[in-house]
This record gives sequence, structure tokens and C-alpha cells, in this order.
Amino acid sequence: MWHFRLWNGKDVAVFLSVALCLCHTAGAISVSSFQRSLIRSVQDDVVFSVNITCSCVPTIQWTFMSAAVSRTIGSWQPGVYTNITVDYSNRVKVCDDGSMGLSDLRLQDAGYYVVTVEDSAGNSKDLGFVLKVNEVLYEDLQYLFVTALALITLAGLLMLAMWLLHKICRKIKAWRRRKQMPEADATELQPL
Repeated sequence: MWHFRLWNGKDVAVFLSVALCLCHTAGAISVSSFQRSLIRSVQDDVVFSVNITCSCVPTIQWTFMSAAVSRTIGSWQPGVYTNITVDYSNRVKVCDDGSMGLSDLRLQDAGYYVVTVEDSAGNSKDLGFVLKVNEVLYEDLQYLFVTALALITLAGLLMLAMWLLHKICRKIKAWRRRKQMPEADATELQPL
């Protein structure tokens, strides 16, 4: 036989206070972004834009991960301090809202970027971004075009030089033939 026991008021109060505490803790940090998949070209700049809401001053940490490596980019508290690693020191722009800019992209920058926001109580939230870096192919085509144009110009100049030399050669041959022919004055017509 089943016995159902109703909770007493003390149990309900403890349950509600724990639930309220969990809801408050879960809602203390909010991290969002409108664009989490980014595609850029080599030497472009990118901004990982985030919206962070926190009940206190958060600590923001950015991490880079790829198939080959995982490294910390930097961490900071808005308006308090900034700590950027040496690998990124001259390419990272830190924003107080938690966003991060990365300039002069390289092929090695392609990968997964994670922002971790932590409050003073130790609660944290993560948000990930995927960055794809494309190689600039039009520069290779530009070099190919310039090389082809130079070769075509050189071929045109060589053809012009050959045509001029052929003309000069024909003039010289004609002049030599005229010189070898007897002069018109040397032969006189005799009367009959």
C-alpha cells in the first residue's frame, strides 16, 4: 500500500530558497553574440563581438583552440587590468564590453575561440566562435597576370625587331643587286 506524504512548510521553504539561489546564480552571468561563425581573409581584421551582463565586475578570458594547439590569448577585468599573452600582444584589441579584436590575420589564426566570463563568486559561462581564414588567391592571379603581360610584351617586341631586321636585310640585298648591275650610261644604243 502506497503512502503519500505531503511536504511540510519547512521542506518547501528550503526547496524554494535553493531553487531561487540556483536561478539567481544561473542568471548572474549572461554571454551572447549575434554572429558566432566568422570568415575573413589573410591580413584582414576581425572583431569577436559579445554582449556580457553580470551582476558584478566579471573576469573575461579568451582562449584559442585548433587541431594543433590550444593557448590563452588573454584575460582582463573591464576597467581594472588587462593581461594579453606575448603571442598576441601587438595584434589584440581589448574592449571593456568583453569583445576582442584581432588584427592582421594569418592562416594559423583559423580555429575555435572561446570567451569565458567568470564572476567573483566563481560562476562562469562560456561562448565559442569559429573563425575561418581564407588565403587571398587574387594576389597569385595578379602575379600570374603581370608575368603573362610581360612575356606577351617581350614576344611582341621580338616580333617587331625580327620584322625590322627582315626589312633592313631586303633593302641591303636590293642595294647590292643594283650596285652589281651595269650602269645604264655604259650601254648606249647604236643607230641601225
